[in-house]
Amino acid sequence: MTDTIPRPINGHATPQVSLLKFAPEPPLASEQSHVEAVDRPDNPLADWLTVPDVPILPPWARSAASLRANAVALGRLCAWHTRYHLLRTPKYAFRVAWLATKGLWRAVRGLWPTLTAHDQTAAVKALRAQVKTKPEDVETAARYALAHRQRTVTRRWRWGAAATAVAASTVGWWLAPPLLQAGMLAAVTLPLAYLGRGDDAQLLDNPTPPLRVDMSAQQLNDALRAAGLLKAGKGDDDGPRVTCVMGPVRDGNGWATTFDLPKGGGKTAADVLAKRTAIAAELGVDEIQVIASRVRAAAGGNAGRVSLWVADDDPYLGTPVPSPLVKADTFSVWEPIPFGQDARGNRITVPVMWQSLFFGGLPRRGKTFTQRLMTAAGLLDPYVRHYVADGKGGADWMPMKAVAHRLVMGAEDDAVEALKAMLKELLVEMERRFVLLRGLPVSVCPEGKLTPAIVERYNLPVIFVTIDELQEYFTAMEKDDRDQVINDLCRIARRGPAAGFVSNYASQRPDAESVPTKLREIITLRYSTQVVDQTSSDMILGKGKAAQGADASVLSEEHKGTGVLVTGPASFVTVRADFLDGPAFSELCQRGRALLVKHNQLTGDAAGDVSAAADQAGVTIAPVLSDCLDVMRHTDRMHTVDLLDRLVNVDEDRYGDWDAERLAAELDAAGVDRTTRQVKVSGVNRAGYRRADLEAAVPAELLLSARRVEATPATEPATDTPSGDIPEGA
Repeated sequence: MTDTIPRPINGHATPQVSLLKFAPEPPLASEQSHVEAVDRPDNPLADWLTVPDVPILPPWARSAASLRANAVALGRLCAWHTRYHLLRTPKYAFRVAWLATKGLWRAVRGLWPTLTAHDQTAAVKALRAQVKTKPEDVETAARYALAHRQRTVTRRWRWGAAATAVAASTVGWWLAPPLLQAGMLAAVTLPLAYLGRGDDAQLLDNPTPPLRVDMSAQQLNDALRAAGLLKAGKGDDDGPRVTCVMGPVRDGNGWATTFDLPKGGGKTAADVLAKRTAIAAELGVDEIQVIASRVRAAAGGNAGRVSLWVADDDPYLGTPVPSPLVKADTFSVWEPIPFGQDARGNRITVPVMWQSLFFGGLPRRGKTFTQRLMTAAGLLDPYVRHYVADGKGGADWMPMKAVAHRLVMGAEDDAVEALKAMLKELLVEMERRFVLLRGLPVSVCPEGKLTPAIVERYNLPVIFVTIDELQEYFTAMEKDDRDQVINDLCRIARRGPAAGFVSNYASQRPDAESVPTKLREIITLRYSTQVVDQTSSDMILGKGKAAQGADASVLSEEHKGTGVLVTGPASFVTVRADFLDGPAFSELCQRGRALLVKHNQLTGDAAGDVSAAADQAGVTIAPVLSDCLDVMRHTDRMHTVDLLDRLVNVDEDRYGDWDAERLAAELDAAGVDRTTRQVKVSGVNRAGYRRADLEAAVPAELLLSARRVEATPATEPATDTPSGDIPEGA
């Protein structure tokens, strides 16, 4: 047994060894501490000493901003009630008069027994009956006479007192000043009105304030339960409730709350987003006023946490917000582009580098205006080259003639051929850039992609490929050409971002015929204005996005310039886009042309555009001559009938009632001398015009200046770039 005794080792006792198979484990060091834990089960004061892990202040009092918002909400509530009741003052006055009349009747009816000494009438009637039965009974007759006299005296002094009081009050009211008269009248009328109100009548109406002054956790739970997101209770129990992490509290022009769905119900935040319309109906608002989003783990959320903001009214109506680009001198497209504001007034920006964009929606809902915001930012960056095609061929994109390296207008045969040539040019440029980027050292191009330093050093401007009304081109093409163009667009959208290409496409409802799925699915950023249904919304924004809450069909006709922006698989926001009208866009195009000229970046069609050069030089050219040159930019000759049709497409108000004689007279007045009145186009010889004849009417100095600019290439590397840095074959 001596072996079991621990022996000291280096002055320390050795641990005791036990041969038992299930020896008790030694207590942990923390358990051996002499400090007792408060929450130990054997501590009788544990419940009393435990500090609850809850905030001391309610959610509405935890910040100065919340206090201010709720104080403002209280003031708005009081002001609303004041306006509500002041408007109904005549109604209340009539009601008071009616109730006072009823109260007077009730008061008189209640006082009548007292005034008539009803308490003595029973004895008088009984004695009278006895006297009639026994008229010879002198004692009864004397008692009757005495009782009758006593009742008469009582009636007289009671009626006299009442009459004196009424007369004194009337004389006093008559002699009193008006203010005192009003007080005396109110002192009499209000008690009478109160007496006449009854059980089913009330003096004031019961107002129901709008949502802007009334939202509570109870309303939220009732709405979620009605929408099927919370289980119904049994009996007096309402059932499970959400846990409000914050609010509801005032937040700007609405109410904000963040809540967790109860566990055990099998519902997630995605289910709440999908039920937005039902929740809005239960809250008594339009679904456009309900802004719901998930709270991700990065922000302290989970799969069942929802951030909900309910606007007081439609947050997307009102005066449009001008685009900040209008007042900007320059802009770098490497920075996020200012795009618009969300429902709460937060600024929304869109990064376009390494991205591709798609815009869709019904006509005349601001789709093109919004798409032009991306291009407008590129106009203020001299190291951006624009390739633009407009399948509609109207006036929306015509100002781009001043800056666009390539500009294709319309979807006629010549325009379709110009589009195909433009795409071929883009593909060649893209491959050229990839060869150059692959040959650059890692110190210059670390990620194999374009950088701002490479843009300026090697003169490789960012390329904006903007195509509006895609469906017009696809419907105008034969199947083989259509397939080839789709493949080219897909290559540019898929591989182009690494070479500095930004694809910016737009179309109306993009079904399989107008815009194929293979092209839409590789677009990274999507924006949709109003559409007719959720199916159309999903075609633009992506399959299943409407179920997640990104539904452009909830927008109405009044929401021009407002749409749903999808920036990721589960990221979207409804945006009221900045306002940039046609004149402001034209002015930006002129400023962009000046920047390109200053940095020697004016190239392509813009360099040789006569009308654009005239606008830049301040020289006036007849509008009809300028418009004819614009619509004939893809051909050297055109029949008069086709020329008139394209002019009407550009400006229907001006050219809608023109005929061949009017056109000939106007062009003759503009100085056009036709060398021949018949032109042959596609083997058909008809009356028409040659582009050379139109250009001959332009001042010679403009033609020379345009040709000089066009002859100055801006595609070569910068002159200060060492030749050794440029790889061979680039």
